[in-house]
Amino acid sequence: MTDLTRAVSLLTIDVDAVVANWRRLSSLIAPCEAAAVVKADCYGLGVDHIAPALALAGCRSFFVATVDEGIQLRHLVPQAMIYVLSGPVSGSEGDFAAHRLVPVLNSLAQITGWAAFAKFGSAAPASAFHIDTGMNRLGLEEHELERLVGKPDVLTAVRPILAMSHLACSDDDGSPMNEAQLATFRRLTAMLPAMPLSLAASGGIFLGRAYRFDMTRPGAALYGLNPAPGKPNPMSQVVRLQGKILQVRDVDSPQSVGYGASHRVARKGKIATVAVGYADGWFRSLGNRGFGFIEGIKVPLVGRVSMDLTTFDVTDVPTHLVHPGTMMDLIGSNHGVDDVAAEAGTIGYEVLTALGRRHHRRWLSSAKGGPSA
Repeated sequence: MTDLTRAVSLLTIDVDAVVANWRRLSSLIAPCEAAAVVKADCYGLGVDHIAPALALAGCRSFFVATVDEGIQLRHLVPQAMIYVLSGPVSGSEGDFAAHRLVPVLNSLAQITGWAAFAKFGSAAPASAFHIDTGMNRLGLEEHELERLVGKPDVLTAVRPILAMSHLACSDDDGSPMNEAQLATFRRLTAMLPAMPLSLAASGGIFLGRAYRFDMTRPGAALYGLNPAPGKPNPMSQVVRLQGKILQVRDVDSPQSVGYGASHRVARKGKIATVAVGYADGWFRSLGNRGFGFIEGIKVPLVGRVSMDLTTFDVTDVPTHLVHPGTMMDLIGSNHGVDDVAAEAGTIGYEVLTALGRRHHRRWLSSAKGGPSA
């Protein structure tokens, strides 16, 4: 029996679509460089499959969140520039040097610590500076930047090759925060020696040329999420999630469905139980709100989502299409990640990164000659 035969759910990841999305963005912003954010296992979709394909397509720079992610990525893309967004924690400097990882330095303390290491170890890579322009998360504050520019020996030691910041409201092209951060970024980077600059991630790319500078850092858009909410999605869909129907039962009023009897049957019909639940990243908040599709026919999710199972009203689907073993589309071309996120009251980023490890996974890539599992 093959793994696919045993599978009660199937997550198909179109690596070629990720590459096509990167190429689309790269062409849009040229001559600005399009890097690729591949943190959190490419948002849960498989860095070992996706990062090499992006590198083969011409992507030269990658961003990860932690040094462990950077070490893993170095084995996959030996020649790439790899930036680690969290920067070095004390004691990890040697790992950056050993694996040629570029630390993104977020504070004056990180910068002075890296300078001390760089002076001690000649193998220390160059670095990048993260400047806070209003998000108040990570990044150099203005007073820290003012102190830094007065220490030319420190600047020389850390060899900065990029200065970056991060937009807080890039998904809202009408937010005044965008222009305010752009102005602050320009003003603060003017204090530094000339170097490449980066402000825009996925959403920022679509705010216009002024936000793109020398490098952009798309992540979500690569994986099919809409970088410009409220407008048609310019990106190709990347994931398809299917769940197998385990059982179909006849119901009629006044019966109820699922935990808490949260759904009451109003008419004679059929309920299909699908082998996907919140342990698989199918959010409990989708209860009585979500949808599935069978051969393009939309079916409502009824009752609560439980750990392993979800129930759908399939009354209006032709009987020959609904039986144990039928695969129901939960995420796909007619019901994308952003749609599921809206129904669950969350964002597409969380939907992707929550997709569980129990799904049988299949990656589609022409570079590898076809599907791989």
